[in-house]
Amino acid sequence: MRYGIVANPEKEECIALVEEIKKRIPDAVVEEKIAKILNLNDGVSLEDMNVDIIITVGGDGTILLALQRAKGRILGVNMGLLGYLTEIESHELWDSLRRIEEGNYWVEKRMKIKVMLNGKRLHDCTNEAVVHTAEIAKLRSYSIYFENEILDRFRADGIIVATPTGSTSYSLSAGGPILHPQIEGMVITPLSPFKRYPRSFVLPIGKVRIEIADRKKNLLVLDGQETVEIEDEDVVEIEKSENYAEFIRFTSNEMERIRNIILG
Repeated sequence: MRYGIVANPEKEECIALVEEIKKRIPDAVVEEKIAKILNLNDGVSLEDMNVDIIITVGGDGTILLALQRAKGRILGVNMGLLGYLTEIESHELWDSLRRIEEGNYWVEKRMKIKVMLNGKRLHDCTNEAVVHTAEIAKLRSYSIYFENEILDRFRADGIIVATPTGSTSYSLSAGGPILHPQIEGMVITPLSPFKRYPRSFVLPIGKVRIEIADRKKNLLVLDGQETVEIEDEDVVEIEKSENYAEFIRFTSNEMERIRNIILG
C-alpha cells in the first residue's frame, strides 16, 4: 500500500501529526510544502502525487485541494472545524491504518464536475464551481443554459454550480437544497439575485453553460482552491466528470453527516 500525506501547513498540530506519520511510515510521500517545513528532501508536488491512499491532515479544504490535484483515495483526518468530508479524528488514525492494511474498509465514490473555460479544461471540482463578481456589491448579468437551451437570465452577485457533495457547502449557505451524495446531478444556485427567483435549480446530468452579459470582470472559483479572472467574452461550461472522488470509509453514516450539517 502506497501512502501520500497532504496537510494544512498553517496549523502546527497538523505538521506535528505529519511528522509522526512519516516516522511510522517512512515510505509515505509527503507534499512538498509540508516536506520543506519538516526539512525533508523527498517532497513531491500535488500534481506528481500518485498513490493508493492520501492521508489528509486538516479540514475539508485540505481534502478538496488533494482531490483537485493529486491521485489517490482519501483518508481524511479531521483537524478542522466541521470536517464534513473527513472520516476520522487524529486519535483514530493508527487503528484506521491497521484496518486498511487488513482490508477492513470500503470506498465511497462521489461525483465530480468537469469545468471548461473557453474550451480549456481546468481542475475538476468535488464541491462546486462559482462564477461571481470581482467587486463587492456589484451585480452582474448572467445567462444560464442547460443542454444548449436557455434556463434563465438574471442579475446577481454570482452563480454556484454544485455537486450533490457541494450541496451541503456554499450552495446551502446561499439557500440551496441538500442532495444525498449518491444522487448524480447538479444544483444551480444564484447568489443574491435581483428579482423574485427560485432559490435553486436541481438538474440531471448534462452540460451547463454560463455566459456573462456585461463587460465587467468576474471570478471563477474552483472548490475554493483556485481562482481565475474571467471577462464578458469568456464562456464557462460545466458537466459531470469521468473522474470520481474516492473516500476511505469504515462506517456507513451519511445521514448522520447530513444531520450534522443541518443542526450546525
